[in-house]
Amino acid sequence: MSRSISISTYGKWILAGEHAVIRGSPALVFPTRATTMQFLWQATNQQLPHDNSPGLQVSFDGPNGEELSILFWGVLEKALGRVERKREDLIGKLKVTSHIPLGAGLGGSAALCVGIGRWFQVLGFIEPAQIYEFARNLENIFHGESSGVDIAVALEGRGLKFSRGGEWQAITPAWRPHLYLSYSGKRGVTSECVKRVGDLRSRSPHLGEKLDQQMRDAVELAEKALLSVEVVQAQEDLARALDISRDCFYQWGLCEGALDQHMRELLGAGALSVKPTGSGGGGHVLSLWDSTPPAEIAKIQPGRWISLFDE
Repeated sequence: MSRSISISTYGKWILAGEHAVIRGSPALVFPTRATTMQFLWQATNQQLPHDNSPGLQVSFDGPNGEELSILFWGVLEKALGRVERKREDLIGKLKVTSHIPLGAGLGGSAALCVGIGRWFQVLGFIEPAQIYEFARNLENIFHGESSGVDIAVALEGRGLKFSRGGEWQAITPAWRPHLYLSYSGKRGVTSECVKRVGDLRSRSPHLGEKLDQQMRDAVELAEKALLSVEVVQAQEDLARALDISRDCFYQWGLCEGALDQHMRELLGAGALSVKPTGSGGGGHVLSLWDSTPPAEIAKIQPGRWISLFDE
């Protein structure tokens, strides 16, 4: 006898608030419906003799399944250790289908950790109220120190104004800005970017606090813009918020090489503003346009092009 359970988690994009969110500043974060991770669990209730037990069988599918398979087993072992279980306690088949590239600023590691957390909740290893903290601690493997912002949106599946240690507020834009995500062509490593920001703060605490405040200002202006019904002014404010946020990334030293080039190409093609989304150093770029981007934009776009709010 067996039962099947399907679990879905989403990737994410951050409008503003990166890095400063670790120190308690707010961030505006949204799910990307175009990037998902599905977990299909088929458990058997019939325990076979130990030497004949099929144990845990895991398969990976989707365009990003293979790269996920490299990381999965190490994360699973960490997760099992946290609940004082062993792999032998898992009898059944798990299929993970990933449409979220790793190292691209779209929350792939958070989607994986939340998926495992929800799976463990189904198995009775943790309670529903424990999933967030369980997944956040698990994500420390990737980030060094997880703020929890990616975990929160992967759990909620809706736009949030997130504050670490505070309440999460749902945020629904009053209009639909022409926002898009495009890949810079280079992967970013979150733990390295977090370390670089930390090193800057150690060398220059005053500058570090100034940049955190600047990012808080970007979040406040972006939230005001999203909730405004005066679309013309709102679009100007949103572009300014992205400019302010992008400047933080440049001062943190997280916009080198391919990322810098890609943002300049988007601005040259007519984008009103651009910024990295996620930790920086590479990954995806968020761009704001006055209308639908020109068709020739595909010529400078080396990877996936995602329309936001119109998905």
